Amino acid sequence: MTTRKVLLPSPRSFCAGVERAIEIVERLLERHGPPVYVRNQIVHNAQVVAGLEARGAVFVSELDEVPADALVVFSAHGVAPAVEAEARRRGLDAVDATCPLVAKVHAEAKRAADAGDTVVLIGHEGHEEVVGTMGVAPDRTVLVESAAEVAALRVADERRVTYLSQTTLAVTEVESIAAALRDRFPHIRGQGAEDICYATSNRQAAVAAVVGEADLVLVVGSANSSNSNRLVELAQAAGVAAHLVETAAAVDPAWLDGAATVAVTAGASAPPRLVDEVVAMIAALGPVEVAERQVAEETQEFLLPQRLRGA
Repeated sequence: MTTRKVLLPSPRSFCAGVERAIEIVERLLERHGPPVYVRNQIVHNAQVVAGLEARGAVFVSELDEVPADALVVFSAHGVAPAVEAEARRRGLDAVDATCPLVAKVHAEAKRAADAGDTVVLIGHEGHEEVVGTMGVAPDRTVLVESAAEVAALRVADERRVTYLSQTTLAVTEVESIAAALRDRFPHIRGQGAEDICYATSNRQAAVAAVVGEADLVLVVGSANSSNSNRLVELAQAAGVAAHLVETAAAVDPAWLDGAATVAVTAGASAPPRLVDEVVAMIAALGPVEVAERQVAEETQEFLLPQRLRGA
């Protein structure tokens, strides 16, 4: 029987921001007991959410679903200032699990808007991170989703424009839109794709490094995970068959027919064990040779909120 090669691009799976957000909910459950309310999914992964629900976390879409004076966590994707104000008004005990890199974009949006700039946000409409960032300065922020939309943009002063980006987009996507913005507004301020978080960039680079060797790419992640979807698109753009799978059970064995080399990775919100389970599923079909392919080492750590530090 021919041995199939399984490539594991690295980095993959959890990033520091995701680990921090999950740990916040876990520590609150340990210290306060259930229920701990969480506004929206703490991270975009159904397996993570289900695990926390089993321990007593209650996920809600809006704060009006949270009882007065209850403990509530804001997800890793961040919230608009209006949501924070509502929590204070209702006397909720709010804990902010916003990824520090998303919080940095919020700070940049506020600084630019306070200086009188129109903020052009590169992102996907409806994504929770975009909703939160747009809410920082809603009267001075416009959303652009593609380079084709740039020509139609209208701003109050073309010399006072700053662009920012959702942190989980494809690097090439942001660079393309940023180039169009610079052509349209020569005085625009921005940092190219630097708003994209290190974890998103690293996972894309890792897939790019192996996609030329692969006959098939499997990306573990939930359907609403932006960074996971970008990994699938990257592989498909290179002409390689690629699929997003929630768990090993979602892998169709027919996809593996004729696939001598399979790359298996995961978005930043997917638990590492899910990758192991996909590899085990492939191995159950026949002999495999597993090879790790690391393109970057991630040492980033983010501090927990002050109230949760220590034993």
